[in-house]
Amino acid sequence: MKALFTSGALMAGIFAAAPADAESICTGQTQAAQVCSHCHGVRTPSADAPFPPLAGRDVEYLQKALKEYRDKTRKSDIMNAIAGSLSDDDIADVAAYYAQQNINP
Repeated sequence: MKALFTSGALMAGIFAAAPADAESICTGQTQAAQVCSHCHGVRTPSADAPFPPLAGRDVEYLQKALKEYRDKTRKSDIMNAIAGSLSDDDIADVAAYYAQQNINP
């Protein structure tokens, strides 16, 4: 009975955390659609753009890269300008969205 309770408590904790993650991913999707997807696409780069796809990338990598672009410690005129307006929450949301994308169609 104790194992059943522990398992149930664990599942309740997982489900309680899910809405915040879902909200972050949904917000990230909106932000990505407005700005990022024009060059990076969602699963593959846009047709005429030489930019790398972001789908399926590690969330920590994406957050680190965006913060470096924002802080201008990583140089790219385009990305420095775009990331310069992102808050830490914006970066977390966009990274969460792209990291959860399945790279296999």
